[in-house]
Amino acid sequence: MKLKLLLAPAILLSLVVNVNLSLAQTRPVPSPKSKPEPITNQLTADNLLPADTAVIIGKLPNGLTYYIRKNTFPKNRAELYLVNKVGSVLENDEQQGLAHFTEHMAFNGTKDFPKNQLVNYLQKSGVRFGADLNAYTSFDETVYQLPLPTDSAKTFNQGFNILANWAGMVSFDTDEINAERGVVLEEKRLNGKNAQERMSKITMPVLLNNSRYADRLTIGKEEILNNFKPETIKSFYHDWYRPDLQAVIAVGDFDPQQVEQLIKTNFSALKNPDNERPRTQYDIPPGAGTTVKIVTDKEQPYTTFQMIVKHPGNTVKTGADFLQAIRIQLFNSLLNARIGELTQKADPPFLNGDVSYADFVGNLDAFTTEADAKPGELEKAVKAIVAETERARKFGFTQTEFERAKQMLLTGVENAWKEKDKTNSVNYVTDYQQNFLKGDAIISIDFEYDFYKQYIGQIKLSEINALAGMFISEQNCNIIVEAPDNEKDKLPTEQILLGWIKAAGNNVTPYVDNVSNKPLLEKQPQGSIFVRVQTDAAIGTNTLTLGNGVKVILKPTNFKNDEILINSFSLGGTSLATDADYTSADMAAGIISSSGIADIDQIKLDKMLTGKNAAISPYINETSQGINGRTSPEDIETALQLIYLYYTQPRRDDNIWQSVITQYRAALTNRGLDPEMVYADTSLAVLGDHNIRRMNVTTDRLNTASLDKAFAFYKARFADASNTIFTLTGNFSAAAIKPLLEKYLGALPSLHHNEQYRNLDIHIPERQITATVHKGIGDKSTVQMVFSGSYVYSNQNNIQLDAIGEILQIKLNERLREKESGVYSPEVTANYNKLPASRYSIVVYFSCAPANVDKLIAATMDEIAKIKQNGAEPTDIQKFIAETQRSNELRLKENAYWLGYLSQAIMNGDNPDDILMLNKYLGQITVQSTKQTANQCLSGNNLIKLILLPEAPAKSPTEGKAKP
Repeated sequence: MKLKLLLAPAILLSLVVNVNLSLAQTRPVPSPKSKPEPITNQLTADNLLPADTAVIIGKLPNGLTYYIRKNTFPKNRAELYLVNKVGSVLENDEQQGLAHFTEHMAFNGTKDFPKNQLVNYLQKSGVRFGADLNAYTSFDETVYQLPLPTDSAKTFNQGFNILANWAGMVSFDTDEINAERGVVLEEKRLNGKNAQERMSKITMPVLLNNSRYADRLTIGKEEILNNFKPETIKSFYHDWYRPDLQAVIAVGDFDPQQVEQLIKTNFSALKNPDNERPRTQYDIPPGAGTTVKIVTDKEQPYTTFQMIVKHPGNTVKTGADFLQAIRIQLFNSLLNARIGELTQKADPPFLNGDVSYADFVGNLDAFTTEADAKPGELEKAVKAIVAETERARKFGFTQTEFERAKQMLLTGVENAWKEKDKTNSVNYVTDYQQNFLKGDAIISIDFEYDFYKQYIGQIKLSEINALAGMFISEQNCNIIVEAPDNEKDKLPTEQILLGWIKAAGNNVTPYVDNVSNKPLLEKQPQGSIFVRVQTDAAIGTNTLTLGNGVKVILKPTNFKNDEILINSFSLGGTSLATDADYTSADMAAGIISSSGIADIDQIKLDKMLTGKNAAISPYINETSQGINGRTSPEDIETALQLIYLYYTQPRRDDNIWQSVITQYRAALTNRGLDPEMVYADTSLAVLGDHNIRRMNVTTDRLNTASLDKAFAFYKARFADASNTIFTLTGNFSAAAIKPLLEKYLGALPSLHHNEQYRNLDIHIPERQITATVHKGIGDKSTVQMVFSGSYVYSNQNNIQLDAIGEILQIKLNERLREKESGVYSPEVTANYNKLPASRYSIVVYFSCAPANVDKLIAATMDEIAKIKQNGAEPTDIQKFIAETQRSNELRLKENAYWLGYLSQAIMNGDNPDDILMLNKYLGQITVQSTKQTANQCLSGNNLIKLILLPEAPAKSPTEGKAKP
């Protein structure tokens, strides 16, 4: 993970809730009562794990494998996947990039869906291209995903025909191939033309030991993508897209026998080619000893150290394999807990660190140690991160650490088991993919849960301690350092770097596990009772008012068995801070949420909460402050205790403050080297009218911040809960939870100050602006077009604005991507808010070649002009309505959606029952209404264009001079 500053200065992201229209009324249900059957077979290396009987696994005569599972969550939905053991590693020299190109062509014409008819058909069925309908290509596989409704038999049945068309009937129309070249090249540009791509070209051959994988990067080579002949890609498709290398996965709310027949009907006619090519299993050969590669780039903003020790990969087929996988999970958890503690020191030795044993590439696993160093402190980072693995190797882990790690794993698998009847269909797909691609066993959650319970206690601490010695090796080891050019003179030689690593563990001492034996809450609070109850039967909520003024909105649901979500808000926020104190105020909640509570620091608090499902975090935004959290019915009291403590006993921790400030300063040092960061900073400045509250934090602003100011601001914001409104959604009984709410929320401080936020009148400038940033050496540009203005906020207007955003997205996909072949993925977002003042924005974003910037901006404005002149096309309105209705059906069954909707509606002073009016509002979307909305919101009077262009090449001494 690379440390980058957020677009808005913050230490910790709060739980972000997206607010959209939806509805539902449900009752809590108990967790599953059925217990898993005990494991009776002896655990041996030869004892294969039992297959989950809930999945039907079959194979057609032509070799195609299929996996079918009935799963009713979400209701009336299914996940259909086509998995191909086909990736870039199979490409001939002249085909490099065509495995991925083939994936693109599957959406650009098949036997039954010529040209763009496939995407068009699915959009009308409520399936969004890119968000729902998607695919990916890697070294070894290509996977297509198709989520579909099952309550429309025609659409659902057609889905298997679509998969079969992908599997064996892609058209490869020459005109479509030529049009798609630009799209694929733009995808390459979007993800490349930067420091990471340039450095990867140097490091990948080292990491992959000059194997075939090193020469078959999925995106391919530009010269081939630009010039290959249609016959070349058709040859790749003919050789490798064949039934014996393919699997169909179907999981969802359907009749399994019907689905099995649909698979047989649609796929049995597919044939393997005559004289088929053998599917070679390519390997990455082991490297002798340790190889070091140090690379720099002028646009690299931070220095990263990686040490990768590669080992033969393993599949999980037997009980012994599974037990070893659990040991590795424990080892990773234990080691990274120690790494995390280092980052909480006042002067952390690195910005970020991570150590783990996991899948790598091809047939390999790897033990990877990595750290992001502070500028000029690579030695400190390397020695600190390596020292922790050496500490584990020399002294092992403590028994108390070990017990906590086991409890964490048990809690995780128990959580999954409790939700076994509410597991989303898509969550099963990965297991079936890995069974097909690698041979990993497919086990039931009942078996998994019982396996953990029976065998995790038999794992010995000595076995975990031995893993460090097994994983760490000087053989088949690669050491990579990536750094900015401006730190070249500070970088070590290969010999010096190896010396640091060798010396890192010389002076390590055994780890001391500091824990707290205090109760989370030493003195029980005296709460207050509910004095008023209001019921909204239409949406199934109760609003209760406590004696201290706190209001609680309860929305019991049965969407999840083991989930309760919590949000609170009261008005005020950072708007009440002065500009001089704003930086401290903006950092306050993040600092407090990382500092522990009362006299328990965060490290001890995390240990105390091991095994509990209670995650609570305070937040302060511009207009409000409050709590976001997630818990379970079993741990709701713990969560409420944490809430009470964050209001009444926040903890001040100077070490955490210094750690955060240190990391901020380090991240800012070379931020100006990265073109994307410079562009982001400029965009924030322009859109925020250069107000410091909208711009990224700077070193000068950090110098004005202090823990005293941050802590005082936090305490002031949480000193009065009398106007606070809590919302709880999830599996609980209102009657059962009521005494706990009275005890803890009823005890929150109450001053009845009735504070409000200040409208600071900070918004996107209301004028035309073009801001161009010239930064970067790559042939790459980024464009944002921002339309904004004042707005009449209402659910009717919001849905019209959503429609314009989605319809413009459809049109720009058709124009900029398909017709112009100038972008990979244009993005259109429609935003609106009521607080602190009603405003809207519509943002168009895309990446492209610098030479195409003006043309693509003009094409965007042309599409906007068409909507303004004629309104949206009826078929595009139909697509938006279908997509919205389908997505809304799913949101209605999500606790997070209800939490966000209810909290936002109450904060805005809206009627929550408006959620029931969605279909009415959708019915008001017409050609004329879209024309009217487009003219109001896309007039162009307040259009801001933000453009990133590469730097102009430096002039030679004679350039520009007249020739003699």
